[in-house]
Amino acid sequence: MGKTFLKDCKSLAFCKIALIAFLLFPAMNVLQAGTMNVKTVTGTVVSSTDNEPLIGVSVQVLGSQRGAVTDMDGRYSIEANENQTLVFSYVGFVTQRVKVGAQSVINVTLAEDRQSLDDVVVIGYGVQKKKLVTGATTQMKGDDIARLNTTSPLQAMQGQTPGVSIQSESGQPGSGMKVVIRGLGTIGNSGPLYLIDGVGGDISTVNPADIESIDVLKDAASAAIYGAQAANGVVLVTTKHGREGRPQVSFDGYMGWQSVARKAQMLNANEYMTIMNEQSVNSRNGQIDWSKYATITDANGNFYDTDWMDTMFKDNAKTQSYNFGVSGGGKAATYALSLGYIDQEGVVGGKDVSNYRRYNVRLNSDQKITEFLKIGEMIGMVYKKTHGILVGNQ
Repeated sequence: MGKTFLKDCKSLAFCKIALIAFLLFPAMNVLQAGTMNVKTVTGTVVSSTDNEPLIGVSVQVLGSQRGAVTDMDGRYSIEANENQTLVFSYVGFVTQRVKVGAQSVINVTLAEDRQSLDDVVVIGYGVQKKKLVTGATTQMKGDDIARLNTTSPLQAMQGQTPGVSIQSESGQPGSGMKVVIRGLGTIGNSGPLYLIDGVGGDISTVNPADIESIDVLKDAASAAIYGAQAANGVVLVTTKHGREGRPQVSFDGYMGWQSVARKAQMLNANEYMTIMNEQSVNSRNGQIDWSKYATITDANGNFYDTDWMDTMFKDNAKTQSYNFGVSGGGKAATYALSLGYIDQEGVVGGKDVSNYRRYNVRLNSDQKITEFLKIGEMIGMVYKKTHGILVGNQ
């Protein structure tokens, strides 16, 4: 009995070991086969637009943690199995997937993703998603500026640019505008930096009809490239340039009239004399002897009754503006020429007392000399003539 039990026990243990080995054998074969099929895949990634290498392209093995990034020459190296897939992704380009198979060298050409490029914003030296910098930048299109019919681009931006406070320094024609971006940033001059086609200038002298777009950079990250001058923000003005095609001729003009909406109600002569008499009596000086003021009556003895508020303000002060432009060009050169004239009459005293007149001429052209050399000029001339009254005193 003892020998039979020992024999049966040894047979049972042997069967268990054999069964476990039989179950694990296929898995070991799979692992060994997988290890045997791992290989190093290399290649380069270029752009389909200019065939230039792309730096920093993400190369990922689909379904695993293995990944690589292209170097300065667009090259990469990564380990993968024959049955695995490589995923190539880059900001602004269409993501591409390639199955490894028997290939050891995989060169990839990425095409630009036009839709995603619209969601990419260039900030200083870097690139960020548009949704991340919506509050940091504000853009106003030139068509929207021209539609408002203002003498200055800053007047058109009033109420259209969140986070930017724009106030007129006075009601005089051609007066300046005070611009504050996100509150006072410095003591003294709190105005932003104005760049017109990349060059500093006076935005009030730019013809609104010549503007392609205005961008306002409101935070430090967006304006970092411009240094300490951008402490109070940056306003980028881009003027219109010519495009390849047939000549395009444009003309627009408008004429308007300005009047004071509400005027202070003045006393007439009798009412004024009554108030002055009451003031004199209350001061214990008695009634005023008006007979000694000979200049307050005319030859017939009637009091002069002039409403000086109506005399000071002019109703229907005229404002007019006219703009003429022509643009076009070919493959070698493009041009954009514009002429502008604006005349604004002041509501105080009329044209003889306060008036603003401005003439604008602008020429933007580009010439393509070779495939690698392009020459252009942006010329703007302005002549303005203004006169008015002192501001801040009655």
